[in-house]
Amino acid sequence: MDLDIDEYMNIQNRLMTEQINVWSESGLGKSLLKGKKFKSIDDFRDNFPLTTYDDYADILLAKRKDMLPGEPVIWIQTTWEGGLKPVKVAPYTRSMLDTYRHNLSALTILISAKEKGQINVKKGDRVLYGGAPLPYMSGLIPSLLDEAIDFEWLPSNDASIGSFSKRIKQGFKMAMSGGADYFFANAAVANYITESFSDMTGGSASSGSGKSKTPISPIFIARFIKAKYTSKKEGRPIYPKDVFKLKGFVCTGTDASHYRERLTNAWGIDPIEIAAGTEATCIGSESLMKRGMTLFPDACFYEFIPEQEYLKNLKDRSYKPNTVLMNEVTEGENYEIVLSVLHGGAFMRYRIGDVYHCVSAASTGELPRFSFYDRIPSVIDIASFTRITETAIAETVRLSKLGIDDWIARKEFDRNDNPYMHMYIEISEDAQESDVVSKRVLTEHLATYFKAFDSDYDDLKKLLNMEPLKITVLKHGTMKAFCRETGRTLPKINASMMDVSAMLRYQI
Repeated sequence: MDLDIDEYMNIQNRLMTEQINVWSESGLGKSLLKGKKFKSIDDFRDNFPLTTYDDYADILLAKRKDMLPGEPVIWIQTTWEGGLKPVKVAPYTRSMLDTYRHNLSALTILISAKEKGQINVKKGDRVLYGGAPLPYMSGLIPSLLDEAIDFEWLPSNDASIGSFSKRIKQGFKMAMSGGADYFFANAAVANYITESFSDMTGGSASSGSGKSKTPISPIFIARFIKAKYTSKKEGRPIYPKDVFKLKGFVCTGTDASHYRERLTNAWGIDPIEIAAGTEATCIGSESLMKRGMTLFPDACFYEFIPEQEYLKNLKDRSYKPNTVLMNEVTEGENYEIVLSVLHGGAFMRYRIGDVYHCVSAASTGELPRFSFYDRIPSVIDIASFTRITETAIAETVRLSKLGIDDWIARKEFDRNDNPYMHMYIEISEDAQESDVVSKRVLTEHLATYFKAFDSDYDDLKKLLNMEPLKITVLKHGTMKAFCRETGRTLPKINASMMDVSAMLRYQI
């Protein structure tokens, strides 16, 4: 964070030059380069195309380590595209893991420091951990940090504890028995724990009923008695901040910003946003002193596709979008991020599908800072649990045999700022005469097929107690009438709210 932009770019360019050299000589590099050679980073950017996971799938899914630029120590897994392409895997070299550990240690200091130079981390600090276990990327965090800092993890990193839900409940019990200094979780999971807090601690404080279901330490019994008195007096439930005094709070996930205010109010500390991903490791962090994430210069080489460029590419797949570098981003603009994973990583000029908003550019005299905006418009990502594409929805509609003639889908937020997928559906004229077309039946049937097609959709509903699907049934012909009268085409995924509102007027 003390680097100027020239120093930052020197690190980026040095490590990227090393990566191009190593990657170009690997079997993976040769298969994608098709005999091309590059003289410089600029030459590489000008002549090597942007990539997606499809470009690597044959080699990586087969775990062909002989083809990779670096020896993989571990393979990390995540969801790819539901029932069509269930998983994708990413190899991590030892050098990638060392950089990951180093940046996690820096992140831990940043989230607990209230001023520059303050070190508020100590041996034995307890971390309430709401991350998924291995083989997911977040499962690496406890073991990597244990190489640098002796923390106590709630729960431990033992995979035998069981399901994700069971791990969360176990961690909470441990926190209630002895406290917690840090809280790390996906924002939607953190919100679930927060909203379940009264139940987990034995009922609403305002009702004064029920005994605690969790054994609590003497210190926490005293805090809990005080909290119960205070909450009853104020006519509200007990909040986590009444019992826990956190040093640091980290939230991850697509919709973290939508949960931020309520989590701050409940825990008494502002959650810090980090940038991380399966293919990329942890690439950036906010601090309590600075809003917006600073991206670590030694994790990946960063390129940014300006919003107008990636929107052109969405309309015309043959269009090759231009990119800018860290020293060229503009404050207030949105960018799709492009990553080249350093230290022997597999992915080069790789589109992970994330869009960031530039909070502050290099023109301010500091390093650029970013906030997470959303996934690219062709994907509906709900709380980082499920990523739904046009192909996945079309297949679900086909399998359902519900007489759906046309549809569009958008990611929207309810009055409490919780995300969900809103499908606007037209039923065929034949199906309209059947009882099967009621909104309730449509929702139940489609939800069943989404759960069968994408296990993460089912996890979202069960674990977070969220209804991810809302359906609006349109008069048959509404979408065609809109397109005919306006001359505009509605994208299947994430049409603008302006267009959707205009389309709804054609029902009359």
